[in-house]
Amino acid sequence: MAGVTPYGDGQEYDRMEMLLAFDETKAGVKGLLDSGIQKIPRIFIRPYEDLLQESSLTHNNNNNNNIQVPVIDLSGIRKPDRRKLVVEEVRIASATWGFFQVTNHGIPLPVLDGMIEGAREFNERDSEEKKKYYTRDDTKAVRFNSTYDLFTSTTASWRDTLTLSFSDPDHPIHPDELPASCRESAIEYSKHVETLGNLLLGLLSDALGLQTDHLKNMECSKGHRVCCHYYPACPEPELSMGTAKHSDAGFLTILLQNHIRTGLQVMYEGQWVDIEPVPGALVVNIGDLLQLVSNGKFRSNEHRAISNGIGPRISVACFFSGPVNGAKIYGPIKELISQESPPIYREVVLSEYVVNFLSSGLDNYRALDHYKL
Repeated sequence: MAGVTPYGDGQEYDRMEMLLAFDETKAGVKGLLDSGIQKIPRIFIRPYEDLLQESSLTHNNNNNNNIQVPVIDLSGIRKPDRRKLVVEEVRIASATWGFFQVTNHGIPLPVLDGMIEGAREFNERDSEEKKKYYTRDDTKAVRFNSTYDLFTSTTASWRDTLTLSFSDPDHPIHPDELPASCRESAIEYSKHVETLGNLLLGLLSDALGLQTDHLKNMECSKGHRVCCHYYPACPEPELSMGTAKHSDAGFLTILLQNHIRTGLQVMYEGQWVDIEPVPGALVVNIGDLLQLVSNGKFRSNEHRAISNGIGPRISVACFFSGPVNGAKIYGPIKELISQESPPIYREVVLSEYVVNFLSSGLDNYRALDHYKL
């Protein structure tokens, strides 16, 4: 593979020492870029075997320009006939791709643009300002760091993330806790995206043949967290990864992305497919917990974010993962179980499930494998 320096080239280095040194700067990957580096540090270089596999996959892939994630127009869903059509589109997309984009979703464009600009402004502030929020303490409602699984992943991801946890409705984040650069935009976006999340859960409930409020009543949308990902331009994008391939652990994810260039890809029929940004649209994907409670009727699909030589690419992911701090138990929905369709997953205690997820590297953890019967 031309231009690739083998990861397994026999040159020894102390990986943990490099990880600690990078983390202690509290400046993230943007700090590296600002320092003027021309080559990425070793901790960001993917294993040589992964690079070879990537080269082979790229070579063998057919041209996927004509393959696109479904785009679903949510306009007019209060009309019964129109809603029926949308529900069927949602059902098919959720059962096959596990991904779809939504337009006419009700969130005003200024709110979307404001959230992107808020994320940009925070990340482009002076590093001393950002360091005030740098932490790896998952109990903090507001935390900034580079790669949450930095010390457990195989390869460090080329991204910085500001996480805002709205996961405890009884103890919401106080506005003063939020960085001033994105305070107003984050609060406004959070309100709108929560409403959209419940709307989508209603459509997904209908698509499963359940009552519209079934998934909401299961507290699938109780609390959410917003992760503002910042992917700076990478000097060696072919060697790194913005976010490793993974499936999302929760029930549902709603993603807002800027339009600088595609970076998000989903695995579909054995090849990586670009999810091209659609102006005003949001990307929606099924999480592992929704695949579990739907007893496999909906699919939580692997996806990733590639590195780019230009940037920054900015995305804002809202994760609906339920009451993560409690002992609530989730299993296949009984209405979806029958003699012909027996349960294929066992029940999980949500708080234990979250601990297992956070203690594993994103690139190594496959939640559903642990809960199959």
